[in-house]
This record gives sequence, structure tokens and C-alpha cells, in this order.
Amino acid sequence: MRLTRQRKLLLDLIDNSGLHLDADTLYQMAHVKDPKLNRVTVYRTLKLLKESGLVDELDLAHFDGEKHYYETRLKQEHAHIICLRCGRVEELFGEQLQALRREVQTQFGFEIAFARTEVGGYCSHCQVLRAQEELRERREGRQTGEAAGRGSHGARH
Repeated sequence: MRLTRQRKLLLDLIDNSGLHLDADTLYQMAHVKDPKLNRVTVYRTLKLLKESGLVDELDLAHFDGEKHYYETRLKQEHAHIICLRCGRVEELFGEQLQALRREVQTQFGFEIAFARTEVGGYCSHCQVLRAQEELRERREGRQTGEAAGRGSHGARH
């Protein structure tokens, strides 16, 4: 595959952004750098880059519905750690993933063509926010229950 100006632009944006970008965001960023570039070209180029093995298309635990994100395959194998509340994505690299790969190959006699690991949960910031929300909901529930209790002991007719 020939690396055209548009293909190189998208690869550079994906690789250098430090983020997991969806097609719409990529189009907006690319359009700033090349106003002649249109949305259809971006979608076709992403499809071609994916088919040629230069980028991976990710759903990131479907955090944002059916939206897909892109990253270059130039990175070493890694896991995505996704906060299900705020959508923050961290990447985990290291020996643990290689050990898991070896374990799967050994235990199951499995030849791995690719490995994609996603872990969904809550970042430390969102854990605090969730705990605060739960406390507030419990308080509001207790107050609503108390008000309802007082209402049932009203005047008798």
C-alpha cells in the first residue's frame, strides 16, 4: 500500500495524539491540517489502514455506545484499562501480558494471532464520585421514607 499524504496525515494524528481517537474526531483534526480532506476520505482511509494492518479498530468496552477508536499497530502489545464512568483510558504494557500470552499458548496449545485485552472498571476519581452519589441517594431515600412515614400517621377521619 502506498502511503499517500492523507494516509500519512491520519497515521501521524493517531500515533502522535496520545489519545484513542474516533473517526469523527480524526476527521476534525485532519480537516484543520488539510481543509480539502472530506469525511468520506477519512472513513475510507481508516478502513484501508485497518485492512492493511497499520491500525487497530477498538470499541473500548463500548463505553460510548457503538463508537470505534483507532490506534496504530506500531505500539507493543498492551491492555486497555477503561473507566466506565468518565471514559478515561490507560494502557498497560509489560511482562504480565506476555506471561498471559505464554500461559494461553501452553495451557491450550493455542497459536495466538492477536490478543486484545480490555479491563473495565472505575478510576480512583470516579470511585470517590460514585461513593458520594451512593451516600447522597441513601440520604435522599431515607428522607423520602421518613416523610412518607410521617404522612401515613396523619389525622384520622
